[in-house]
Amino acid sequence: MLTISRTKLILLVSLYLTLFYNFTFFRSLLDAYPLEGMNYINIFSVVVIVFLLNNFLFALFGFKYLIKPLLLIVVIVSSFVAYFMDSYSIVVDTEMIRNTLQTNLNESMDLFNFKLLIYFFFLGLLPAFLIYKTKIYYTSRKKELISKMNSIILSLLLIAIIIFSFSKFYSSFFREHKPLRYNVNPTYWIYSVGKYVSSLSKGAKEEFKTIGEDAKVVEEESEDKELIILVVGETARADRFSLNGYTKETNPLLKKEEIINFSNMYSCGTSTAVSVPCMFSIYDKSDYDYEKGVSTENILDVLNDTKDIKILWRDNNSDSKGVALRVDYEDYKTPKNNTICDKECRDEGMLVGLDKYIEKNKGKDILIVLHQMGNHGPAYYKRYPKEFEKFTPVCKTNELQNCTNEEINNAYDNAILYTDYFLSKVINFLKPYSKKYETAMIYLSDHGESLGENGIYLHGMPYMIAPEVQKHIPAVLWLGEGEMREDYDLEKVRSYSNREFTQDNLFHTLLGLFEVETKSYKKEMDILNESRVD
Repeated sequence: MLTISRTKLILLVSLYLTLFYNFTFFRSLLDAYPLEGMNYINIFSVVVIVFLLNNFLFALFGFKYLIKPLLLIVVIVSSFVAYFMDSYSIVVDTEMIRNTLQTNLNESMDLFNFKLLIYFFFLGLLPAFLIYKTKIYYTSRKKELISKMNSIILSLLLIAIIIFSFSKFYSSFFREHKPLRYNVNPTYWIYSVGKYVSSLSKGAKEEFKTIGEDAKVVEEESEDKELIILVVGETARADRFSLNGYTKETNPLLKKEEIINFSNMYSCGTSTAVSVPCMFSIYDKSDYDYEKGVSTENILDVLNDTKDIKILWRDNNSDSKGVALRVDYEDYKTPKNNTICDKECRDEGMLVGLDKYIEKNKGKDILIVLHQMGNHGPAYYKRYPKEFEKFTPVCKTNELQNCTNEEINNAYDNAILYTDYFLSKVINFLKPYSKKYETAMIYLSDHGESLGENGIYLHGMPYMIAPEVQKHIPAVLWLGEGEMREDYDLEKVRSYSNREFTQDNLFHTLLGLFEVETKSYKKEMDILNESRVD
């Protein structure tokens, strides 16, 4: 059994973390500063600073009885972080942590593979075992405190000296390559965990805010009631819809319907945990944050509080991310409710039995939200039944790096093809009701997806640096064959359907469709307002 001082253990672990857990960070650093001239020294100085930062953090928080548990947790978590950063170029920030904690077990299993086990063994289990077996000898309390303070002060002093000595390089580094810091492991994820915990604490203290208390449905008694289905997609990107010009025919059924395609729609986040609550929120993307989201009523609450609109949320994804807490909610991820399941439960199963819900709420306006499994990655090949495997060959593993671009794209596009089929089924489900209701279907994805462009996979990048494909989403509107279509000039809607819209527009567009009057409504944010027929 190895016996060393706490200071030496911290130094060894800091060095190990620096050298073996930061492949993505150093690869990105070398892309920005190729090995030539002074860059050899500059890059070495960055390595030293990362090491000193680790040493500073562990010395600061590594109290006598906490140091081993702290180091054990850090190396284990950092092994997973290293895997996801190295494999998918994922950034583990506050929103990624929130998204991860809100992901269910089945979705998590899609990420499990042999490569992850290798990372966990060599970067997690093995160093954790060695740390556990290492015996730390302690001197007097006074000497331990002096050693701790020396380590903290010396680390900070050396960091300051290095930055000052290479001020020209670091002024460029911090100004032009700020996103590189997102890849420093474990410093950035530790910072993000602290920020996440702080947001939870702040959100818990926020007083719950009601909105739209004056909301009321204003319509003639002779008018048909509204029956609207809102489909919340998952991980679909706009450029993979043939409706938007994609060369593969991924929308063969939707193109046959009289739909309106919004080709320039953008999400308000790059992960489900952000985009879903944000799109239902009254706040614009620029004004939205998690604390406001959880402490303020959303559009479903406003519609529900009118007492004239019945709302049902059916979910074939992880959950509603808090959006549907105060309305009827049904879980369709298991065969218990979903009657269309093979290797996983299918989105189309959410349509089964809806006729009974509509019949039960006859005489009321109805909003039904269907939250898709859609294109949830990385196991795209699982997201569609076998008969939708039109584009081949496909990637049949969650280790996307082991597949060709063609295989990844084909698997992803087949899942889009299944979404096309599902949306067509939604429209055809609504058509018979157009004689009795004002019917409509709205579809928009929660966010997009990276499929290996520039070495980036999946989604969840910080919005400011996220690639376009993670933010540009598909959106489709179908206005029923009855009175609903008479309320709007469809040709006018089509004339501006390529205008840029965002998920911020959903709140006000739903208010407009249900003819709800409230001070919360902004007609300029209602996509359909200027095409409304008086």
